[in-house]
Amino acid sequence: MEFDLVIIGGGLVGASLAAALRDSGLKLALVESGAPPQLAATEDGWDSRIYAFTPGNAEFLRECGAWQRLEMSRVQQVEAMRVFGDTGSRLDFSAYQLGTPELAFIMENRLLQDALWQGLREQTNLTLLQPAQCAELSWQEDAVHLKLKDGREIRTRLIVGADGRDSWVRHQASMPEVPTPYQQHGVVANFNTSRAHRGIAHQWFQADGILALLPLPGRRVSMVWSVSPEASAELLALTHTEFCARVAAASDHVLGEMELITPPAAFPLRVLNLAHITQTHLALVGDAAHNVHPLAGQGVNLGLRDARELAHTLLQRGALDCGNLGLLRRYEKARRMDILSMQLTTDGLKHLFISDNPLLRTLRNVGLAATNAATPLKKMLARHALN
Repeated sequence: MEFDLVIIGGGLVGASLAAALRDSGLKLALVESGAPPQLAATEDGWDSRIYAFTPGNAEFLRECGAWQRLEMSRVQQVEAMRVFGDTGSRLDFSAYQLGTPELAFIMENRLLQDALWQGLREQTNLTLLQPAQCAELSWQEDAVHLKLKDGREIRTRLIVGADGRDSWVRHQASMPEVPTPYQQHGVVANFNTSRAHRGIAHQWFQADGILALLPLPGRRVSMVWSVSPEASAELLALTHTEFCARVAAASDHVLGEMELITPPAAFPLRVLNLAHITQTHLALVGDAAHNVHPLAGQGVNLGLRDARELAHTLLQRGALDCGNLGLLRRYEKARRMDILSMQLTTDGLKHLFISDNPLLRTLRNVGLAATNAATPLKKMLARHALN
């Protein structure tokens, strides 16, 4: 089989890239190892994987044709955000003050996955190879050769690795950078709450971890709590009643009593910063290209901006081969500062707020309060997060 472009990985980033290239004139294939999400089978439940999407990425998903397919009763707008330091300082963001309808949209992973895949099944320039396992990847002078475990062989001008943080494509390309562990775990769970969240996202920077509660439709929230591996193990060992009480106390009971609707789970946190995210006939997107701390909730947004920029680059390719290194480096250059600035910001905040140094403790809380008082600075920070 021969294609112009083969995407490895059919998650949110890989699927959105394929959808964005539906009118590109390129012959596409998408290789996905698992089954697509079955939304109808779990309508009454809630996915434990919850993401916050910027308005800019919501518009990109609308251009991809996915946003229109969403069940909007399961999408929550974030109208304000409250960030708390560990000595009473706070920073507030408001969509109203910024003159925008919302700061973000919160939704389940499988909801958006299902909407994207509905469009992919109808896409005429796309071949879905799913479920399919990759076996071998080799570079030739003018193409890439991909062999699947079922024996099928593919020749393509461009391979896009959209296969997540432990990317098989990145490994096959011999990219030597090794992720750096944060020595923290992200503990996630969803809750019913006794008080209404009113569309407000909350985040607490504490000496022993960073806790975020994101609003979901109804009186529901999604939690991400970044803590040490030891604290993570302790939290997961609690009974559900004890766990709910611990989260309610850590969040100053702003949402009242809490009841689990998805069991808690944990995953190790790390940062990955590659020297290059492209080679001849290769581009990486999403977690295959970079990992960031989840404290800003921007990992998936970085990935969607990768897909948006790579699609734009390929649509503007002119007479160039889509695997041309010069063309792909345009994409890499366009993404470099966004990725780097997010990594530096999240890494810096993470280290600042877990430090026991009394001077840093004072500075971080004074900084929050000063930023909250400096309206122009606050608006500049918030507008960057809307893209």
